Amino acid sequence: MTTIAVGTYPAAEPPARISPRRTVRHGLTLAWRNIAQLRHSPEKLLDTTLMPIVFLLLFLYVFGGAVAGSTHDYLQQLLPGLVAQMTMFATMGLGTALNEDIHKGVFDRFRSLPIARSAPLLGTVLGDTVRFLIVMTMLVGFGSLLGFRFHTDPLSVLAAFGLAYVFYLAVCWISVLVGLVAPSPDTVQGLSLLWVMPLTFGSSVLVSDTSTMPGWLQKWSDINPVSHLADAVRALTVGGSIGNHAWYTLAWAAGIVVVTFPLAMRMYSRRA
Repeated sequence: MTTIAVGTYPAAEPPARISPRRTVRHGLTLAWRNIAQLRHSPEKLLDTTLMPIVFLLLFLYVFGGAVAGSTHDYLQQLLPGLVAQMTMFATMGLGTALNEDIHKGVFDRFRSLPIARSAPLLGTVLGDTVRFLIVMTMLVGFGSLLGFRFHTDPLSVLAAFGLAYVFYLAVCWISVLVGLVAPSPDTVQGLSLLWVMPLTFGSSVLVSDTSTMPGWLQKWSDINPVSHLADAVRALTVGGSIGNHAWYTLAWAAGIVVVTFPLAMRMYSRRA
């Protein structure tokens, strides 16, 4: 009688070399898996849907009269700034979802598949594009109901949201890193706020003129990538000089990816 040993089977090793094309294909496949999850659990997008509306109403009617003299005038500078702010806040849910998947053992299953090692993380980031699109749609749609209007051509408007999306993809890797480092999903949100809040509120998101800020805060705002993104979006959507803001935003995005992507891959190898 033959005895069959029962044990834990080793994870299947992916091929030694996987082409960039196959890596992208694997990433897109896993991205669709994340999108399908959102379709079956739409409640996960509840905060994403309500957050831009709450922030828009709160800031508009609390600061509108004091900053610009009227809510209508303030809306024209506030909404482009909130595009930059929501770009940051929309990434926070990604880290939480990633941490939950790791604790559920989902990434252990991914490691047993003959796929590119980076594919699960790429799929997580690309799949979160849905969150970005929902946030921007809600923000612009509700802002338009309140009286916001674009004052530039459609190509410039598309360039503004394209720039925000590129920066969003870059910042997603910070959220991925936080999700990999955090010991539990409950702590991801708190850790995310520690870096999101100083970047968003210490910037030109709420006020286009930062000259009234204290000197130290003004210097911080001047180098803050969120300020450059907000100023670039304002110029591309309501007019004005864009200067070097778009280039600074792209440079920051590239720098963030260069630093955080290798760190995320290293933490993924240790954690997942």
